[in-house]
Amino acid sequence: MHKQLARAKARLREAAKPLGEAAVGAATIGMLRTTRYFDPVKTANLFGRVTRFIGRRLREDRVGRENLTAAFPEKSQEEIETILAGVWDNLGRFGAEFAHLDHIWDYDVDHPEKDSRVEFGARTKQLFDQLRDDGKPALIFTSHLGSWELPALGAVAHGLDCAILYRRPNSESADRAIERIRAVNMGTLIPAGRDAPLKLAEALKNNQHAVMLVDQYLTNGVEVTFFGRKTRANPMLARLLRQIECPVHGVRVIRLPGHRFRAELSEEVKPVRDAAGQIDIQGTMQAVTSVVEGWIREYPDQWLWLHRRWR
Repeated sequence: MHKQLARAKARLREAAKPLGEAAVGAATIGMLRTTRYFDPVKTANLFGRVTRFIGRRLREDRVGRENLTAAFPEKSQEEIETILAGVWDNLGRFGAEFAHLDHIWDYDVDHPEKDSRVEFGARTKQLFDQLRDDGKPALIFTSHLGSWELPALGAVAHGLDCAILYRRPNSESADRAIERIRAVNMGTLIPAGRDAPLKLAEALKNNQHAVMLVDQYLTNGVEVTFFGRKTRANPMLARLLRQIECPVHGVRVIRLPGHRFRAELSEEVKPVRDAAGQIDIQGTMQAVTSVVEGWIREYPDQWLWLHRRWR
């Protein structure tokens, strides 16, 4: 009897799954469409306040606190709570800005004197122009820091041919809604999956620039040290580099006061090689991870501490 009841519950959950996904997709579409009718700055302020209020009552808040306490043992509990509040604020603002992705990047390279929400320094512009004009492929990594969807917008807006790895939502209808926004001007989108490495390698062979997030835990990844603790990183970037050697750079878009952003490209991250001169997968991913850690130490309240980076 117990087994029959368990099977019936399983069948019921499976039957209800499409309805749940449809509801999530409808809610996502509705939220994105509604948000677009309102001023993006005011909406970002509102979403920041809402997520600060709601987020502090969620399980992820405890995860973030534990992560921050372990990463910054020298900080007081008051400092930890201040950073965590900023994390929720940044997440809310990111959600509001996502609905306006098609016009949030307003930097005019031909008229840099014009007021813009986006700024970047002379060295970043020099590195960007070099990547765009050298006719070569490149690997570009980023992290869940600041406004992490904006680097792709900026790249395409200024002529950098990109293939961007992204993770699809579990809901197909939500995925379609989000993909329609991302597809406005974000380059070639490659969903994460078994064939993603092949597609990214093909993009590099075609002299495109492969872009990916590198700061999430991967069970079967290579071991790296992050904030003094062992964790696992996705080795895809280093494995692609073994196939097609090319420059590696990091990119971040930091949130500034006054609803502004600063885009920054790192200097080239040199790969680590083994005794035979071949790309060392683990060593190279450690080099990349160390760059990301340096970014986060500068702006700890703008990184997504809410997921389990250490297991």
